[in-house]
Amino acid sequence: MSARSASARSTWARELAVATEAARAAGRIQVERLGRLERIVYKSAKDVVTEADHLSEETILATIRAAFPGDHFLAEESGHSQAAHPDAPTEGRAASGTVDPGHRIWIIDPLDGTVNYANGIPFFCVSIALVVGGRPTVGVVLDPVRGELYDAVVGGGVHRDGQPVANPAKERLEDAVVHLALPKRGFAAREGGFARAVRVTRVLGSAALALAYSADGRFDAYVQYRGLSLWDVAAAGLIAEEGGLRVTDVDGGPWFTLAMASRSIGIVAAPPAHHERILGLLR
Repeated sequence: MSARSASARSTWARELAVATEAARAAGRIQVERLGRLERIVYKSAKDVVTEADHLSEETILATIRAAFPGDHFLAEESGHSQAAHPDAPTEGRAASGTVDPGHRIWIIDPLDGTVNYANGIPFFCVSIALVVGGRPTVGVVLDPVRGELYDAVVGGGVHRDGQPVANPAKERLEDAVVHLALPKRGFAAREGGFARAVRVTRVLGSAALALAYSADGRFDAYVQYRGLSLWDVAAAGLIAEEGGLRVTDVDGGPWFTLAMASRSIGIVAAPPAHHERILGLLR
């Protein structure tokens, strides 16, 4: 590890340790209940939430609030940003676009991949990020089933289970395994273009975990045209970026701002040598 990376990790060591503790506590809840859920609620025709989502989020919030009571939160299920300190502002904020970027904000997806989880498919994760000055600064993504934990600190690189990793950046895009999620209507030609340009595409059902996989080359690149929210990308986008990938929105612009609306985000994470070509395949 370089001196710069070590310094960055030292600066945010406490935040990273608390995020890791919170993620592992939530992961234990999920593993204990996998395959024996008592209640599944349909939030929409395609989206569900389980008691594991709520219990996981409560555990994460309690763990972080105990360590950083003045910080704010944006969490998928509770959907608000609120400081816990009695002297701090306490008004809830339902829309992510109203969150003040001047605060330290923890962005939490307690269980990304709930449809997989509810159906007993063991591909889901816990995602926790700390945003400082409007920028993801600490990120943790935990796969509870495998016990694998990706973590990143801005300027500090990315680790998987404590060991530094990076995307190996294959020389040829034609050899790449790419996570690809495109809308079903009107994108057949673009999907065909990707099929011809890369070795194979996959969709696994947990955006945050698949995006984290791009940091160490399990996926050579990650592409999702839209449908993501801040809690899907805050931690994993930082992890991908610190793994050496260029991360942008689908137009090549910034991949993260606090003003992004829920389910509006598209993201491309790819080795710099292939990023422009992948953007071209989306047009």
